[in-house]
Amino acid sequence: MVWDQHNSGSFQLNEEMIETLFGGNTSMAPKEMTGGLLYPSSNQENCILDPKKSQNIAIMLKALHVSEEEVCEALLEGNADSLGNEVLEALKKMVPSKEEERNLKEHKDDSSYILGPAESFLKAVLLIPFAFKRVDAMLYIAIFDSEVNYLRNLFGTLQAACEELRSSRMFHKLLEAVLKTGNRMNVGTRHGEADAFKLDALLKLVDVRGTDGKTTLLHFVVQAISRAEGSHLFALNPSSIKTPSNAASDLECCRLGIHVVSRLGIELSNVKKAAAMDCNMVSSCVMRLGGEIGKIHEVLQLNDSFSKEDGHNFHDAIIRFLRKAEGAILDIQARESFVLSMVKETTEFFHGDSAKEEDHPFRIFVVVRDFLAVLDQVCREVEKINEHDIIIMTRHLPVRQ
Repeated sequence: MVWDQHNSGSFQLNEEMIETLFGGNTSMAPKEMTGGLLYPSSNQENCILDPKKSQNIAIMLKALHVSEEEVCEALLEGNADSLGNEVLEALKKMVPSKEEERNLKEHKDDSSYILGPAESFLKAVLLIPFAFKRVDAMLYIAIFDSEVNYLRNLFGTLQAACEELRSSRMFHKLLEAVLKTGNRMNVGTRHGEADAFKLDALLKLVDVRGTDGKTTLLHFVVQAISRAEGSHLFALNPSSIKTPSNAASDLECCRLGIHVVSRLGIELSNVKKAAAMDCNMVSSCVMRLGGEIGKIHEVLQLNDSFSKEDGHNFHDAIIRFLRKAEGAILDIQARESFVLSMVKETTEFFHGDSAKEEDHPFRIFVVVRDFLAVLDQVCREVEKINEHDIIIMTRHLPVRQ
């Protein structure tokens, strides 16, 4: 142990200073020092709750600023809104063991052992029938709307990502340029007449370098598309280019077009968001939302079988929630089915039959996101090279009179 390694002469205390500051008779015994947090020492052997658990519950209750009466009334009425997520989540952490529950219920008010704040609170809560099953059900009710909205937004992002990929003119033009360039490079080989390629190949474009050792295949494609896009913009607005020579005009076209190409990352913003999603996580969220509504039905049955008079308000609150929730769950399940089908169709749109080999349905978004990061870097490099060439070119051109 670390305490065994201490050398009695390695550190000297100023005992006079200790006595002056703290008094000569300190009450901090070694046994108390080794226990970390200090707990009340009186009758700990008679405590119903573990001292540390009791202390943690007391701290939570103080932080939540909620009274015993407010909690009990809300649980009886089924009023999740009056407690809120934070209180319900805290209550969920307070669940006593079966032995603790039995001892709390059997405790008599005239007992020689006086309950602490945490034990007193739990004893009052346990007087409510199936109290902690109510807590589980009410926590589900409290977070239900946020969970539904989260899933709707998530499915909306996936749908938008599919639409972006299928409708992006610039992305399709880039794919066409890569295909044509690849076929030209592989002319005379079995790869020279390709009709398509998997999007994974986009990530390898920067690995193919020209004879100069600097220009990659992606740099070449970006420059070619930039010139084409710039020429189109020049045709629409001839005054946008004022340089007299063809070479300078070519550079100006590239300068105009590179801004169009570099905006692809903005155009495919939902694709980048979709890339961060996990298909299994999405499905498990939907399953959990639908599966845990069983807790609500269970609590409703317990309430109806336990009390015919006192449980009316709780019954009505649960019924109101179920009417809303069951429709929302069916809507979420339908959205999930539609969106996953849309993702599959989008993958097939780009990969054809090879899409069936994909283990991860959202992988197409990951590939495109990673490619966009590389493309953004290449666009900046091409823009910098182009600006440098324009400066050199203009220095050698005659000044217009």
